[in-house]
Amino acid sequence: MANIKVNDNDFEIYLTEDQLQKRIKELAEQINADYQGKKVYFIAILNGSFMFAADIFKHLTIDSEICFIKLVSYKGMKSTGSVATTIGLDEDLHQKHVIILEDIIDTGKTMHYFLPKLIHQQPLSLKIASLLHKAEMTQYDIPIDYVGFVIPNKFVVGYGLDYDGLGRNYKDIYQVV
Repeated sequence: MANIKVNDNDFEIYLTEDQLQKRIKELAEQINADYQGKKVYFIAILNGSFMFAADIFKHLTIDSEICFIKLVSYKGMKSTGSVATTIGLDEDLHQKHVIILEDIIDTGKTMHYFLPKLIHQQPLSLKIASLLHKAEMTQYDIPIDYVGFVIPNKFVVGYGLDYDGLGRNYKDIYQVV
């Protein structure tokens, strides 16, 4: 697969569509096993997790619902240092099993901001599934229960991840060169 250019940066292939789909199926199978006989409410964080959420849902065999919320913490290739909610959660999570679907966790600031809002609603359980985790960048103690891939601190695009709105449409994930 060839390199790509998004905005003013060159990117090279990092994770292929096949690698992504294989790992997502494994994560779904683990969730199915962990929640057998239970209903799970999924919260997908927009915009980045929409592909991950759609693909993981294709492999779920448990009773499940999903909603989408939008939390924004990036501008360009850098975290803004703050988190804004632009589409909120309107579902009562009291006494529900909840799994957050996130595209990537790096510093952990977004989840650090969002988790207390969910915990306040007293769900039966609250877990996080993140396709990517930049472990060396994490600044907050965030329990990630289902991790697709631990990746180095390189900026990535594709498969829902963007660079100033562009690059989400690629089937593979690319890292900046």
